Amino acid sequence: MPKRMEIRIAGLGGQGVVLAGHILAKAAVNDELQAVQTQSYGAEARGSAAKSEVIISDQKIGFPVVRKSDVLVAMNQTALDKHLKDLKEDGILIIDGDMIKETPRVKAQVCKVMATKTAETELKSKMYANMVMLGALTRIISVVTQNAVEKAIRDTFSAEASEKNIMAFRTGLNLIGW
Repeated sequence: MPKRMEIRIAGLGGQGVVLAGHILAKAAVNDELQAVQTQSYGAEARGSAAKSEVIISDQKIGFPVVRKSDVLVAMNQTALDKHLKDLKEDGILIIDGDMIKETPRVKAQVCKVMATKTAETELKSKMYANMVMLGALTRIISVVTQNAVEKAIRDTFSAEASEKNIMAFRTGLNLIGW
């Protein structure tokens, strides 16, 4: 793992991007790494722009703001269009292939994850798209372990909700074939 990884997860309020970032940061702490998570969203609870930024490091984090992200997770076209400029050239772009119609040409690794469609078909609700995407992100960047993420999910949700969210997370892990 690089000494510092800056990750931005962006989408709309209601897509669970803040929750996904929160769980990712908890997972990093579970893996005994340093982590900071920040979030921003519009005044409306649902439908306005939302983002979660997570910095994970093996050393103390002195400046807790993402300037240029190593990883951009875009849950919709608006989020992609807005935040793409802040992705490093050699970074990783992970897009929800269901929600993004125009994939840009970039000097970054691009991974298309069908998170929303998978959540709807396999888990019967698109509200799990964030956990499907978190699973894919975890497999792609390998910065936190599966066990650490699952512990973070259990620490965040009730027992019943944990099981469904862990199922969604594992589904996302399995979407990535490496």
